Amino acid sequence: MTPRPQPKSAGPAPQVLSVRALNRATLARQLLLEPARMSAEDALVHLVGLQAQNVKPPYFALAARLADFAPEELSELMDRRAAVRIVTMRSTIHTHTADDCLRLMPFVQPARDREITHFRKGLAGVDLAVLARLARELVEAEPRTMAELRAALAPEWPEADPQALAVAARCTLPLVQVTPRGLWGRGGQVALTTAESWLGREAGTALDAPATVRRYLAAFGPASVKDMQTWAGRTRLKDAFDALRPDLLTFRDENGTELFDLPEAPRPDPGTPAPPRFLPEYDNLLLSHADRTRVVPPAHRGRTWTGNQPHRSLLLDGFLAGLWHLEETGGSALLTVELFAEATRRERRDIEAEGLRTLDRLGGARDREIRFAPVAP
Repeated sequence: MTPRPQPKSAGPAPQVLSVRALNRATLARQLLLEPARMSAEDALVHLVGLQAQNVKPPYFALAARLADFAPEELSELMDRRAAVRIVTMRSTIHTHTADDCLRLMPFVQPARDREITHFRKGLAGVDLAVLARLARELVEAEPRTMAELRAALAPEWPEADPQALAVAARCTLPLVQVTPRGLWGRGGQVALTTAESWLGREAGTALDAPATVRRYLAAFGPASVKDMQTWAGRTRLKDAFDALRPDLLTFRDENGTELFDLPEAPRPDPGTPAPPRFLPEYDNLLLSHADRTRVVPPAHRGRTWTGNQPHRSLLLDGFLAGLWHLEETGGSALLTVELFAEATRRERRDIEAEGLRTLDRLGGARDREIRFAPVAP
């Protein structure tokens, strides 16, 4: 009698990571467990850029993460064109180093292409290749605002929607926002030119999907395929994870979702203390996972937004616990904290200390005050 073949051992079941374990690991990657002693440029590389829908969020984000940060450091990087503001992940504006700006564009292009489809009715009959060529000529002759792009492109396609034409130009070309837009303490409207023209060089070797997976996990892991797809604003990344599987560790979350991680990445003890942190609106910590419970308790889901208006977030013990507002008048700064639940005296003292540290790093105010609003219902 022929013996039946025995099934191969599946090996030990993957370790289950609790929500708190994921929280501490992610905070460590995000430089939020303790202030990191690194430059703003190195932080931009490690974090794969910073969300920058508004001007101040990248500055606030680095103030929360770096031990010796001063706003002028990031502003100087942008002024000498070592860092730029450009539409990348999720087809939203990020601040990146010049190298990452050029190397990331092929990877993030699917999200930018998808944005064009939202305007397809206004682009009927428009040859996007011709549009890109004309738009490149316009913005490389001199930086243009979106209004100027609309006005310049509309005569070429009188039946098209001018806004759709300008959006398509921004999504088909790597258009950066030129300074003084984005500089600390200075104003400037959004004017665009190509990254190649602004930086004076062509793109180098593009970051492929596996290389970007590694970058993502270093900054946001442990994470699932869907988590990274949420961060990038694109789909079909499973193959990239599978190609790296022999070199990655795998875990499960409490819901059974498979998580991937770099073997050498930090995964602190879940009991590691997590000091309060003041995060800007649009911080990538809150936007870069499909399952955000590692930072946002289910009871507080949606509380960082009112309609289309984002709010600045306060972390307490590593999790979203409130909002904050900053009023600056002359040489005074008032930071108001709106907690979602009562805090202990020690927690309030820690919040006050971190608030003053934040104001110190942002500089400028001689008189500083931390005030607690009534606990939000």
